[in-house]
Order: sequence, then C-alpha cells, then structure tokens
Amino acid sequence: MDQLVVNAATRTEKGKRAAQKLREKGRLPAVVYNSKGESVMLDIDEAEFTKVWKSATPSTLVNLKIDGKSESKVFIKTTEYDIKTDKNLHVDFHAVDMEKELKFPMKVLFSGSPVGVREGGFLTTHQTHITIQCLPSDLPQRVSADITDLGIGQKYKVKDLVLGKGVKVLDDGEIYLASISAPKR
Repeated sequence: MDQLVVNAATRTEKGKRAAQKLREKGRLPAVVYNSKGESVMLDIDEAEFTKVWKSATPSTLVNLKIDGKSESKVFIKTTEYDIKTDKNLHVDFHAVDMEKELKFPMKVLFSGSPVGVREGGFLTTHQTHITIQCLPSDLPQRVSADITDLGIGQKYKVKDLVLGKGVKVLDDGEIYLASISAPKR
C-alpha cells in the first residue's frame, strides 16, 4: 500500500470562531498528540485529509508532515464528522514512538465460503476481535481468517491465524473464532 501523507501547518488561534474560519477556507482544524500527552494544534487541507481518511483503517500509519519539514508517523485517532454536509469537522492524530511496541485491538475478518456450510452445516462466529502486540511498523492493516477449508465439526482457533513477523497475539491460542456445526436432522 502506498504511504499516506497529510500536510499540515501549525496554528495558534483556537476556539469555535477560528475553527469556523478555517472550514470556510476548505481547511480543517486538527490536533496531534504525542505519547507524553503533549499536543500541537494543526491546520490541514480538508480535501487532502478526506482522501487519506477514506482509504485508511484504524491501524494505518499516516505520515504527518508539519510545516513542510518535520514528519512523524501517526494514527487517525478520532474525527468529528458532519453527516449533513458530508465533511469532516475536526481530526485528532496520535503520534507513535516507532521503537515501542503497541497493544492493538483488531477485528478479525472472515473470508471464504466454508466447505462445511456448502455441505449443509452452520457457521458460528465465536469471537470477532483479538488483541495483538507489535512495533508500529509491523502492524497489519487487517487480520483475516480464511475459513474456506473449514468442514463440519471443525473449529478455527486464534492460533490458526497467519500474521506477519513480529506480531504476537495476546489472546489464548485455543479460543474459537469460528466453527461449523452439523445440520439438524
């Protein structure tokens, strides 16, 4: 996946009126927080951010370039979105320390059409989220479980997940993610 970049400028004015003036110019008020809790107020292009926002997942690292020089890796933490105007109103970024491991909750996405379901069985999903730990550079975009080969009476467990190197699953490996039960007769 291409590196996602958001260009930003530092801003000093704060408050509702200042934010409204920015939005009228097609800009977006934003804040970046570092791991120490310190924050910097930013001004970003709304259209540029929206392109990045639509293609990013919660685990996507974005390059935030501030005032054309300093660049840091950030997550898009929260956005304030107006459904009526179909526009973002505010963004919070979280800068990460690339040398420190993160604990990150991830949704498990199931893919494939299980053999057991095609034979008349029933698919049951038991757990849809796991917690992983890794360096930010090793963080997967998504966690997928291919359940195509799952037959009647079989179970897909946490330990069956195939994740990248450096990614540790903090959940018990014996926990069921999905299973196929026999049809009732």
